[in-house]
Amino acid sequence: MLVDAINNRRPHGATENTVFGPFHVVGAPEREMGEHISLDGKGESCLFEGRVIDLHGNAVAGARIDVWSDNSDGFYDVQQPGIQPKWNNRGIFTTGADGKYSFVGIKPVSYPIPHDGPVGKMLTELGRHPYRPAHMHFLVTAPGFQKVVTHTFVGDDLYITSDAVFGVKQTLVAPFERVNKGKTIWRSPFDFVLTPVGIDE
Repeated sequence: MLVDAINNRRPHGATENTVFGPFHVVGAPEREMGEHISLDGKGESCLFEGRVIDLHGNAVAGARIDVWSDNSDGFYDVQQPGIQPKWNNRGIFTTGADGKYSFVGIKPVSYPIPHDGPVGKMLTELGRHPYRPAHMHFLVTAPGFQKVVTHTFVGDDLYITSDAVFGVKQTLVAPFERVNKGKTIWRSPFDFVLTPVGIDE
């Protein structure tokens, strides 16, 4: 996290980076806006939506939003080959002229990082748990703008203030609003603010 913070200084108002994590997979399917990414039928459905904009609030067209998350059991598809469908809770979306994005996934859940080796021993010695608070991963890229590797976090998660990898930033805690009489159980609005290439803090 320290290296990430040093290498990704951005102006005030720009979306902050956080850790990439080990579960990103190259080649996730390109999907249409509004499409479902949860393929195993588990979990509480959630509409993720918002805009990709620049520092002045202008829409960014052609931004690619690569998303991935765990399933409701706390595992990524690559951790459970043959159990979860391939590309479960993954997809890539490309913004149009309005900069808007939307897709349906699930409200993510917290999960433990692998802790059966040296990392687990270190956490035990420090008196720390191995859990990450619930989050959705985003990799946002657009021509002329800096790449953003980030998460949005569920603010009322039990581990939000004690993330095992210290990845939480207050600006990345997103609303998760209960939906009444909607097509999903939850709605999570969040805008991504990109920084032009060549501009730093």
